[in-house]
Amino acid sequence: MTVVVLSLTAVLLIGVGYLFAISPGRPAPLRDEAGNSIPGSLSERVTVQIGGIPQSMIIQSVDPANPVLLFLHGGPGMTEFFMELDYPTGLERHFTMVWWEQRGAGMSFSADIPPETMTMDQMISDTIEVADYLRKRFGQDRILLVGHSWGSYLGIQVAEKAPDRFLAYVGMAQIVHQLLSEVMAHDFLLGAYKARGDAGMVRKLEAAPVSMEDGLSPAWMRLRDAAMHGVGVGHTRDIDSVVTGIFLPVWRVRAYTVMDKINVWRGKLWSRPFFWEDMLRDDLAARLTEFHVPMYFFVGRHDRTVSPDLSRTYFDAIDAPIKGLYVFDNSAHSPLFEEPERATRILLEDVLQGANALADAKRSVGLGGVHDE
Repeated sequence: MTVVVLSLTAVLLIGVGYLFAISPGRPAPLRDEAGNSIPGSLSERVTVQIGGIPQSMIIQSVDPANPVLLFLHGGPGMTEFFMELDYPTGLERHFTMVWWEQRGAGMSFSADIPPETMTMDQMISDTIEVADYLRKRFGQDRILLVGHSWGSYLGIQVAEKAPDRFLAYVGMAQIVHQLLSEVMAHDFLLGAYKARGDAGMVRKLEAAPVSMEDGLSPAWMRLRDAAMHGVGVGHTRDIDSVVTGIFLPVWRVRAYTVMDKINVWRGKLWSRPFFWEDMLRDDLAARLTEFHVPMYFFVGRHDRTVSPDLSRTYFDAIDAPIKGLYVFDNSAHSPLFEEPERATRILLEDVLQGANALADAKRSVGLGGVHDE
């Protein structure tokens, strides 16, 4: 028994030691193809006072004179820098890439954050303040704003409120009316699993109701991610589960300390209740359609976390100086990570140029696939 206890203790100590070894809390320097550090490049973790509290971001760029791209992660409260491990975008080669972790999320989580500050108005104000910090630091009058999922719900409201700060807004998996999106996802998954002949999952879905009247049942919230990943319509087309695709990669991020990695999950659990119900029932298309900044949407054809149909309909209703919608045929919820080469080309050739030459012809994004109208 003593030998077993000693062995388990040794394994535990080795595991803890390894975790600390891969958690130095600083991003690696950017390197060229030969493995050499790129002279003049930037790869750092920064903490600044935003909205009265310290908030952190990771900034990476081969050339800090490149256009600044501020990325708004999803959630609420779920950071996304970890995606660069398995789905590298390479955006730091073309942009000064800013992975800000929002109030209450990841590196910016603290038990001392006043709960009363976790409001939509404060999140919008924080985003504008971060943008102003970046504009001043890098000497750029306007920067690029990209929002993903929850970040798109936040980002599009920021773009409407402060258009003078931004070159353009890009909504990836643009939220419109999330409760309706959840109802549509439930219907899609029920049909998909019936077609597969998966009677067990069909029973689970039928016992996990979603409706516009009653909202999301606890059973649906427990089931939805697994059901989506089972048919390739979740966070990415190829993620098998939240554990292998999200939970484990977070623990491998060297830019995080061990406490940061713990705080990713603390922040997600703490932040979500402040915003989730209001976001579910808010219909952006009913109140926010006029913008004074170029608007671009990245839509994953296979996405069911956020309905591509609703994004398409919302896009058509938007009035903006210029706009472009891009359907990513091989993507689910995360086109920037799933098809980075195409996304980068669009950002460089259309978004930065104030053009839409690469935008799709008007297409419907139906549950049976994408087709020209």
